Amino acid sequence: MNIHRCGWCEGDSLYEAYHDNEWGVPVKDDKTLFEFLVLETFQAGLSWITVLRKRENFRKAFDLFNYQKIAAYNQTKIDELLSNPGIIRNKLKVHAAISNAQAFMEIQKEMGSFSAYIWGFVDGKPIRNSWATHKDCPATTPLSDQISKDLKKRGFKFVGSTVIYAFMQATGMVNDHETGCFRYGQV
Repeated sequence: MNIHRCGWCEGDSLYEAYHDNEWGVPVKDDKTLFEFLVLETFQAGLSWITVLRKRENFRKAFDLFNYQKIAAYNQTKIDELLSNPGIIRNKLKVHAAISNAQAFMEIQKEMGSFSAYIWGFVDGKPIRNSWATHKDCPATTPLSDQISKDLKKRGFKFVGSTVIYAFMQATGMVNDHETGCFRYGQV
């Protein structure tokens, strides 16, 4: 059976599996939201497939994205991460993961959960766009600008509007599947 997928993922089995099973599916649990936030920040300036290929290495290196543990990382752990060839070894992004974990927990204290905070920007429901092709999809929106500014104000790093829009797409806050994609009506 020949199915139509979004054009950005075609031709790579890892990309296609990610697209078919995860991308655009609404995520409401804090642990998974934090994982995507970390992965998207490491992706800044790189391609998503680069991060996707290293995802399992990131999970091992970052204690399965346990934000409580990450928030308490010390210099020994930072040095270990920076010498790990299985992940993206960017000193600023490693430090950002730690400070973002701390800021993430501050939002949890304030709002009850990070999910309540982040999904509050879309009234708890995904925004459903209607793109004929992935090339029509913007890299940022006024909403991603707003969320980015708010996160930065709260101490987050590497959360520019492009990173935040990609996060919104990945976690299903916005449905940017092409209208002809078999997943468009499913998520």
